[in-house]
Amino acid sequence: MIDLEISDAGLWTVTLNRPEKANSLTGQMLEDLLDITSRAQAARGLILTGRGRVFSAGADLEEARAGLATSPLWEQLSAALAQLPCLKIAALNGTLAGGANGMALACDIRLMVPTAKVFYPVMKLGYLPQPSDVGRMTALIGPARCKMILAAGQKIDAAEACAWGLVDRLVAPEELMDQAQALMGDALAATPQIAEGILEMCRERAQR
Repeated sequence: MIDLEISDAGLWTVTLNRPEKANSLTGQMLEDLLDITSRAQAARGLILTGRGRVFSAGADLEEARAGLATSPLWEQLSAALAQLPCLKIAALNGTLAGGANGMALACDIRLMVPTAKVFYPVMKLGYLPQPSDVGRMTALIGPARCKMILAAGQKIDAAEACAWGLVDRLVAPEELMDQAQALMGDALAATPQIAEGILEMCRERAQR
């Protein structure tokens, strides 16, 4: 349910492939994603996307009720993604919901199709979000807008998400992967030292 394609140039494309269940994430899928991410230290670039019309509905409902919603796997995965030295792009092919926000927030650039929405209904469901999700979301859009999503439970459409800075560009569905790959061009062509150095400088500036 997780597809991985590695190009000759070192681009890793990771695809959530459970469209019949809106790419909702099981514990096994999270473990598979964590395994891929741990092996991606050699990647020159990484694109994260989904199959179908939804990027991810978050945790699989049955497994969420059994404890997956509060599993440490979510935090481990987003931390592992954030720490990868290569350029990471989330190509959001549809709505981004719940704990799946952590993966997108851990990427460097987020592209989204215009029909998508973002929501994270932890208040309604009765559990806390992952701490790093709150930190990364607040860094992007500020505390008040973060509260709009997490505390007020608002669904944010793609246009508003882009205006807020939660996503970086809206892209037509048929152009999504082409644009994600095009944005990878300079990073793949540069030496690893330059590509990683520039990204590290950007991260350091963001943390000041």
